[in-house]
Amino acid sequence: MSRFAEVIVIARDAKQVMEPLTQSDENREWHQCFVPIGEGLFDAWAVEFWRLNWHGLVAYLESLPWPDPHSVQVLIHDEEDDCFGLWMMYDNRLVEVPLPRTERHPFPGNSVTGVLTRTDRRSGGSISSG
Repeated sequence: MSRFAEVIVIARDAKQVMEPLTQSDENREWHQCFVPIGEGLFDAWAVEFWRLNWHGLVAYLESLPWPDPHSVQVLIHDEEDDCFGLWMMYDNRLVEVPLPRTERHPFPGNSVTGVLTRTDRRSGGSISSG
């Protein structure tokens, strides 16, 4: 199934932790690799998924030995989303942080995270699940 999604990971001092995700690994559910996109106080990596094959990614990222877990931010934009959603580490779990004027709607079978819509946009832009 074709399904596009972009994921950006931002974290402090995490080059060593993210290095394995920049290389192919046939043992992972997904085969795309993250690419470094910035260096500085915070490092960043991005990946674009072109199939709905990244179900295990959030749990995988949670399990990594982050040197500074409180700095980890994961931005996810699935194909039908109006904007990127934000996940941050709380109690060793990646939890979606509610963004003002947005709502997440389940979209089973078509999205790993559901669909994030803006509540402040003009009518006519609704998402249907079938």
